[in-house]
Amino acid sequence: MSRYGFTFPFDGMPLHAHKDALQEAERLGYTDAWSFEIDGVDCFTPLALAGVWTEKLQLGTAIANVYTRSPLTLAMSANAVAEAAPGRFALGLGAGSSVIVGEWNGVPFEQPYRKVRDVAALVRQALAGEKVTADLDTVSVRNMRLSRRLAPPPPIYIAALRGKMLQLAGAQADGAIINWLGANDVPQCVAAAREGARKAGKDPEKLEIVCRIFVCVTEDEALIDFVGRRSIAAYLNVPVYAKFHEWLGRADALRPMWDAWNAGDRKAATAAIPRQAIDDLLVFGNAATCRRKIQAYVDNGVTVPVLNFMPTAPDAAGRAAQSVEMLRALAPR
Repeated sequence: MSRYGFTFPFDGMPLHAHKDALQEAERLGYTDAWSFEIDGVDCFTPLALAGVWTEKLQLGTAIANVYTRSPLTLAMSANAVAEAAPGRFALGLGAGSSVIVGEWNGVPFEQPYRKVRDVAALVRQALAGEKVTADLDTVSVRNMRLSRRLAPPPPIYIAALRGKMLQLAGAQADGAIINWLGANDVPQCVAAAREGARKAGKDPEKLEIVCRIFVCVTEDEALIDFVGRRSIAAYLNVPVYAKFHEWLGRADALRPMWDAWNAGDRKAATAAIPRQAIDDLLVFGNAATCRRKIQAYVDNGVTVPVLNFMPTAPDAAGRAAQSVEMLRALAPR
């Protein structure tokens, strides 16, 4: 594979302590480092630090949320990281979920397809140096412009879960970002994204497919069962992910979990998760087994595998150490 990345910041490791880990990752042959944004740190600050600390790593946001920042704020943040790491940064945009947007931020989670479409278009224009005035379905701006352009505009990727958003990524963006799926689910997503590229008159083979892959290097079956159930319950009961897995064909397998969760019985919901779902959606085992499972994602169409390490130690220092151990164990060289 030509590109091979990881997600950071690592669990348990403060930002200032990442310098050595990022530089080691670069020496080990990793090509990409992608940040994330849930409820800990923002997605741009880690990349600004990485841009200064490293020389070659490609950097990306997966994702910057289109609801919680205005188009100009997104463009300014992207412009800053593009200056810190010229030619090495990609802006990943997405809608997030009703939990993050609506419950945690108090912003109505409405028309996510149109919101992503509109904001991505405006941000691309701003990053290209244009003065933008537009009145779109979900956002209006007047005379929006960046006053500072000291680096090439970064490519834009769109995070997508189902067919329509995947087609938007193919049509409007430089790549699609996919998440929380198994290797055998990848072709369905790739086909939808490439269909969007074809309809837009673009070469579908040039579309990048970035995939966050959840990895735990362990052969402890009881531990992976616990980690898998906890993680799947936390994510796949969120409405956008539930609909995604319905689209992928897992409705019958996951419905007992969804029914128990919606009835307020969290314990029963976790117990109802089929073991096959854990086997499908998480990469685990010894290093050789994990490498083989990661390769399956690439064989099925992922162009940028991004490993999301899942440490299990009870203390922060232990989780940080485990993350670095997995980074080393799964390094491309």
